[in-house]
Amino acid sequence: MGHSHAHHPLPPDRGAQTREAHKVTLIGALVDFVVGVAKMVAGFMVGSAALVADGIHSFSDILTDVFVLAATHFGRQAPDSNHPYGHGRIETLATLWLGSVLIFVAGGIAWASVTRLIAGEPIPAPGLWAIGIAVIALGAKEWIFRYTMRVARRVNSRLLEANAWHSRSDALSTVVVLVGLVAAQFGAGWMDAVAAVIVGVMVGQVGGRLLWESSQELIDTALPGEERREMQAVAERVPGVRGVHDLRTRTLGSHALLDLHIVVPPRVTVSEAHEIGNAVTRRLREAFPRLSDVTFHIDPEDDSGETEHSLRPGLPLRGDVEGMLDETWRNVSVWHARVALDLHYLDNQVDVSIFVNALPDGQSLDEAADELRRAALPLGWVGRLRVWQGPGKG
Repeated sequence: MGHSHAHHPLPPDRGAQTREAHKVTLIGALVDFVVGVAKMVAGFMVGSAALVADGIHSFSDILTDVFVLAATHFGRQAPDSNHPYGHGRIETLATLWLGSVLIFVAGGIAWASVTRLIAGEPIPAPGLWAIGIAVIALGAKEWIFRYTMRVARRVNSRLLEANAWHSRSDALSTVVVLVGLVAAQFGAGWMDAVAAVIVGVMVGQVGGRLLWESSQELIDTALPGEERREMQAVAERVPGVRGVHDLRTRTLGSHALLDLHIVVPPRVTVSEAHEIGNAVTRRLREAFPRLSDVTFHIDPEDDSGETEHSLRPGLPLRGDVEGMLDETWRNVSVWHARVALDLHYLDNQVDVSIFVNALPDGQSLDEAADELRRAALPLGWVGRLRVWQGPGKG
């Protein structure tokens, strides 16, 4: 016997989070545009492949900023009838796309720079003003990285975090470019092409990491083991919980989903068991704010590791039980005097509790129960049998 319940929390202030995400992304796009133009102009004027490559990287950030704006808008919309778990996968797909763009850009930068290095094209000294532009660009990209990362953690967005690392990769590539420019200024022009190749490798590594993390989410990879153990411990501390098993987790964008089985005392009412499950859900959401959906299944006994109940031969339900008992106990007077009937499905049997206002023929409760047990011996599914005097629980 069990009860399943999906608990959807009150939605957070999605509008405020979305506006904050849009603000930081728009500021980042403006910085990327200014920095990209400066790098490209300076790179073409002084003939620096590394600076031009870094400028292309900055312009790729603008493209991803636009995509991040769209993804954060649609990905943080509330669940609807067609998307009952929300739209978090939009952020996941956007992160996949972002990683793919980074790898594509990295390949283009590395290929062009290796070709130039092999060809042995002469590279003139860039000049101090080109080096100055690289220093300013480095400071601007590092600032936008830190700003975006703060917002990403505040609104719990992996996509914004990925975009922040995209900005950090641009800052790191600018460091490499700066080294190449300084070396070229002192006559080692070939260092400019080498710096461009290193930039390509660095950008490709970031793209590969984003692809890997997003693909893990798409195949419903569980949360880390330590976090799952902490969730189980929190659930087991709730009063009325005798055990927790089959705890399963997965991620959906910036949120996490949880399914678990909760073992409760076998003879509590459905409403009490349901409220125990609600208490578990509340405790879990307090301890783990990322949880956006919790589905619990109530178990009257610990069946962890056993065959799925729906795959087993089923026990008769109430209508069939009453029909078979009517046939079996048609000549037993206490059965016809019943005012309520409780059924408990435990240990692959049906425990039967009969409630009467008064016992017929002057029988005791034990005598009435014995008469019922003897008559029910042919029914192998009948487990514990009791007769109670009173109105019953119903």
